[in-house]
Amino acid sequence: MNGSLVGAIRRNATALCIVMAGALTACSGGGFLPFTPGAGPHALPAAQLDRIVTEQSAAHGIPAALLRAVIAQESGGDPSAVSRAGAMGLMQLMPATASAYGVTNAFEPDANVAAGASYLSDLLRLYRGNISLSLAAYNAGPAAVAQYGGIPPFAETQAYVKDVIAMYQQAASAP
Repeated sequence: MNGSLVGAIRRNATALCIVMAGALTACSGGGFLPFTPGAGPHALPAAQLDRIVTEQSAAHGIPAALLRAVIAQESGGDPSAVSRAGAMGLMQLMPATASAYGVTNAFEPDANVAAGASYLSDLLRLYRGNISLSLAAYNAGPAAVAQYGGIPPFAETQAYVKDVIAMYQQAASAP
């Protein structure tokens, strides 16, 4: 199955192309650093997070429950979270991804979630709505998904996909 996954990027999806180029470069070195939960002590107030998620869900056509699940897994709702790999903010944007999506302050909740939702939306288009592959690419990078022809065999990425989907399904089925 290695190498059997093929995708296409819209000609005008400049930000995704920049992220893909960076991911391909990173992938050539082999492997990715595992995710470290957010180190910041301050969770965003629920009302503020709900507003941001609702706005970005509508703007990017992503279910609010999916955005909430990604945020919960990535940062636990802490806008000051920083991973060992250098990912920042609520949606744990890597510096290159933040820059590619026009974010100058990845710790600013509105900008972080707008960019993270835009990136996730681009990945969902790239993988034709396949949530599992999109989440795997969000976690390990699109190059890793392409290299392995699906969800990479990294324990961290496999657990990430499973956990985010479980949270998403639970939130989506809640009244």
